[in-house]
Formats: sequence, structure tokens, C-alpha cells
Amino acid sequence: MASSNFIDYVEICCRSGAGGNGSVHFRREKFVPKGGPDGGDGARGGHIILRGNSQLWTLLHLKYKKHIMATDGGHGEGGQRSGKEGEDIILEVPLGTIARNAETGEKVLEIVEDGQELILVKGGHGGKGNVNYKSATNQTPQYAQPGGEGRMEWMVLELKVLADIGLVGLPNAGKSTLLSVLSAAKPEIADYAFTTLVPNLGVVPYRDYRSFVMADIPGIIEGASEGRGLGTRFLRHIERNATLLFLIPADSDDIFSEYMLLLNELEKYNVELLDKKRILAISKSDMLDEELMQEMREELPEDVETYFISSVAQQGLMPLKDAIWRSLNKEEE
Repeated sequence: MASSNFIDYVEICCRSGAGGNGSVHFRREKFVPKGGPDGGDGARGGHIILRGNSQLWTLLHLKYKKHIMATDGGHGEGGQRSGKEGEDIILEVPLGTIARNAETGEKVLEIVEDGQELILVKGGHGGKGNVNYKSATNQTPQYAQPGGEGRMEWMVLELKVLADIGLVGLPNAGKSTLLSVLSAAKPEIADYAFTTLVPNLGVVPYRDYRSFVMADIPGIIEGASEGRGLGTRFLRHIERNATLLFLIPADSDDIFSEYMLLLNELEKYNVELLDKKRILAISKSDMLDEELMQEMREELPEDVETYFISSVAQQGLMPLKDAIWRSLNKEEE
């Protein structure tokens, strides 16, 4: 996935259709001079609808669609004929898309399932024809209900990638390398910071033909929660992950301090992230012997499972996958 094509935020103007007016009409035939009211109902205006599509991973297809307009409903006619309903506009979006009101920031809806359809902006209601107002005391109603107006709303669509486990670490910690080794994903890998500019997803195969989805999130730096580096732009993707895998290289100056720095940035961004299950992996561990690993274990945080791994040498990866699977399926067990 090219970085220029990964769009996870768009702002669009949505106008739903106005409802058609009810009809004021009376039946008039050759031998029925006083046939009574027969005005039909107006039809509702078209809705703007979001539909989940599991084959989409970005909002790129909506980037240049700034104005989305549904059609108006048809007016009622004589003979109790109803108007034609306004045509709905259905926008396909990736799973994990959240819609917010652009002015208030209020969350309107959330799409999390394939094929799920939710109305983003509702069309105006159709007005009732005068046949609906006939009564014993009013045999010839001279009025009908007007249709409801359509609504125009500026909406923000925001994507938070759906993955079982998210990789969290400083830039150049080896997250992309790990994802490329565990899955068929091919993220850009290079020996400099911020190689990863967009989240990358990979399906990781596990025992007995099972699998889970892993997300490589762009590197976090100190101050990311306040907008430094890539800022909060991609921190929101971590909110979707069931488990967080902290990745810290073995040649780090202070593994414990680096872990606390990452944890602190997540807490500043959203304190609820601290409630997620966490696993710590020490990458590039092929340079360590067993004695050095034991010394390092004494200085590691005690409240999180820790694994020494090497993506390049493919050491310790299976125990790590076992730990991830246990974490993801703990409730089922």
C-alpha cells in the first residue's frame, strides 16, 4: 500500500433528499361528481448511507468526492398515487470507519461489520395526501402535508484500522521487519526513522490453520500525543487493537525507560489504552547470549510478559505467537 494512497480522514458535504409533498386532489369522474379526496402521499427523500466493505482498506475513493447529494422524493398525485422515493446514495467504506459531525465533533455512527448499512444523513419524510385527513366532520379536506426538508451536513469520516494486535515502538524498532517475517505483508523497510508512514496490516498464520491480524503502526516518539513526529494522526489506530505488542530493540540504552515512554504517550492520548492487554518483545536479540538475557530480565517491567526475539534470525517467534494467541483468546478459554 503506497503511503500516498492511504487516506484515513476525509471531510464531505452530504445533502439528503427533500420529501415530496402530499397531494390535494378530489376524485372527479363522469358519474361520480363528488368522489371525495384521493390525493396520494409524497415520497421520502433519499438517504446518505454508509456500507461496510471488508475489501476496502482506505478512504481514498472518497477523497475527491466533496459533495454527496441524494435525490428528492416525488410529490403525491390524484388517484391515491404516491410519489417516487428519492434515490439513496450508498458510500462504501472500510471496516473501522467512524463518522462525526464536522462542526461539533459528535460521533454519528460507526461501521464495524462487512455489509453493515447505517444512515448517515436521513432524507426528508414524505407528506401525507389529503385522503388521510378525511373524516366524518370533514369530507373534503383542502390541505395535505408538505414533505420534510432534506438536510445538509458536513461530515468527517475517520478510519481506525481493525486489527487483533498492534505493534507499538519507537521509530526504527524493527516493527516492519517483524510484520514482514510473520505475515505476507511487504511494508517498506530501511535503516532510518519513520520508514513507516502509514499503518500496514498483515495476516499472521498460526497453528492448525488459524490466524490473527497484526498492524504495524508508524513509530511513536516522545511528545507524539501532543502532535510531535507523526503526532496523533496514527495513535487513533491503536484504539482498535485488542492487544498491544511493545517492540524495543536489545541495543536500546534503557529498555525500561523506553517502555515507560511509550506507555506514557499512550496514556496522554487516551487513558483507556492502558486497559488493553500488553506484551513486550525485545527485538534484535540474536546478538545476546543467555547470560546477558537473564541480566536484562531483572531490569524489565514485571507487569508484562516479555519475549526475546530476532526477526532476521527468526528466533523466539513461535513462543511470541503463542503468547499473542493466548492473549487474544483468553476470554474464550
